Amino acid sequence: MKYIVVLGDGMADEPIAVLGDKTPLAWAETPNMDRLSRLSELGMVQTIPRGMKPGSDTANLAVLGYDPEKYYSGRSPLEALSIGVPMKDTDIAIRCNIVTLSEEEEAFEEKRVLDHSSSEISTEDCAVLLREVEKQLADETYQFYVGTSYRHCLIWSGGEVVELTAPHDILGQKIGQYLPKDRKLREMMERSYQILVNHPLNIERKKNGLNPANCCWFWGAGTKPALSSFQEKTGKRGMMVSAVDLLKGIAVGAGMGVAYVEGANGGLNTNYAGKVEAAVNALTREGYDFAYIHLEAPDEMGHQGNVEKKVRSIEYLDTKVIGPLVEKMEKSGEDFRLLVLPDHPTPVRVRTHTPDSVPYMLYDSTGPQRHDWNYNEEECGNTGIFVAEGYRLIDKLFAV
Repeated sequence: MKYIVVLGDGMADEPIAVLGDKTPLAWAETPNMDRLSRLSELGMVQTIPRGMKPGSDTANLAVLGYDPEKYYSGRSPLEALSIGVPMKDTDIAIRCNIVTLSEEEEAFEEKRVLDHSSSEISTEDCAVLLREVEKQLADETYQFYVGTSYRHCLIWSGGEVVELTAPHDILGQKIGQYLPKDRKLREMMERSYQILVNHPLNIERKKNGLNPANCCWFWGAGTKPALSSFQEKTGKRGMMVSAVDLLKGIAVGAGMGVAYVEGANGGLNTNYAGKVEAAVNALTREGYDFAYIHLEAPDEMGHQGNVEKKVRSIEYLDTKVIGPLVEKMEKSGEDFRLLVLPDHPTPVRVRTHTPDSVPYMLYDSTGPQRHDWNYNEEECGNTGIFVAEGYRLIDKLFAV
């Protein structure tokens, strides 16, 4: 038996009036998931432990079977693992987003976060900007590392875990009350704005109708993580397929394989076919038992507050991932179990994560037809099946 998770980051949502009071998942045309849902166990799962912030870090740890209350040490340290940052036990890793701040206000604290992803800026362009910041701000205590797209890393040698706010949680709001209390981090953020606001690359971006990437925003501080081996814990050899450094970092920390797919960018137009191919090859040719396919686009569209694109991201997940994946696995002759779910909701109404439970669909290629329900929040909730501790859901996937 082979085991697969397809995770649509932030895919769960709320009923939306323009969708006939349906959620994007219920509204989207998803013929492949509709077919599988009739052969699957449907239910709800609480991936975010009570009292913890709703993030992809804690939620994906839970989906992989790691209790976040035991294993979580911060988001950025997991990403640092992915990009090969040599963290010491005394280091603090901090996520460094290159964001878009409004430019008309004179005082820095009066500016607003307009876009946490700077129009989903490319890694190549963002690296140019980060290197300019690095030249002027880096020293023996603070070191910058390039990640993917707008997501980068700051290592604070001998630092401390400080309370920092995620930029996607304050879209449209004035930044003053959310700036770091630590004086040096705040100064570095303001200096980064001064360095980037008139950078030639940003001037060119604005001419082309793109948001300028004009400020470093620090958040997600944490210490060096210590995850137990996924294979030792589950008896399964696992492969991670994701464009996002966070997921790759979790995999590195857990001793899983990491597939590097050309053109995988975490956006709406990522290399879906390449991700499917990487997962199928891992399972059918490379001796892996388990593949985790992570798709970032639904979360990004939720943060953008774009209903149409969020629906499209779910339809792409269905037609470009679920359909080809199941077809290829069936042709391979391998029996397989497939778990489809979000990590957390990212409702377009609030444009950030919420801690609510999420719908899951567990399909077994050897199982009988079960019911006539479809995979969405309402119908999964109506089954009455609820997994209260998200990190135990993987036990259902691996159950004999």
